[in-house]
Amino acid sequence: MYKDILIPALKDTVFMVSYATIFSLTLGFICSFILVITENKGLKPNRFIYSIFDLIVNILRSFPFIILMIAVIPLTKIIAGKSIGRVAAIVPLTIGAFPFVARVIESALKEVDKGLIEAAKSLGATTSQILFKVMLPEAFPSIIRGITLTIINLIGYSAMAGVIGGGGLGDVAIKYGYYRFKTDIMIYTVIVLIIIVQIVQVIGDIFYKRLSK
Repeated sequence: MYKDILIPALKDTVFMVSYATIFSLTLGFICSFILVITENKGLKPNRFIYSIFDLIVNILRSFPFIILMIAVIPLTKIIAGKSIGRVAAIVPLTIGAFPFVARVIESALKEVDKGLIEAAKSLGATTSQILFKVMLPEAFPSIIRGITLTIINLIGYSAMAGVIGGGGLGDVAIKYGYYRFKTDIMIYTVIVLIIIVQIVQVIGDIFYKRLSK
């Protein structure tokens, strides 16, 4: 059972979550930088650009993931070349997670002491220098917590990937535990998911404590 069902499902979950984390962090960082720079009190205020990105993030965050996954199938087919399978599942996972990442990082960057930013400005630092050498290092512990939450959310989202044939532990729990009444498989699957989430949380906490010193 472990070799034939749980191990392949675990590999699918790790595959989907890993790639979706990388892509959602990349898009989330870019989006948050634009939001922070162009906001009213930002480094380069631009109401038009801020409003566009703010709207995109709010709209995407409004979708329940199960609906988002179905709604973006045409886009998934364009990007991944197919609409079902674990590779295809990475697209909705990324689209579902990156707005959350953007808000978390934006919030962390806004918490940076304004005095530090003003001091950097008075020394003639450029926008990119203030962003990458002042704000980002100061906000990094909070960002680590956000990344930890993102990975845990993605593990939860991946449990729904079975709807588009993504497989994974969540799909096994539903397929065997719910439809075939294999309670033992469902229990094992839930235990594995709990262990994975605990590992991610512990690693995130360790990094946060080290960076906060």
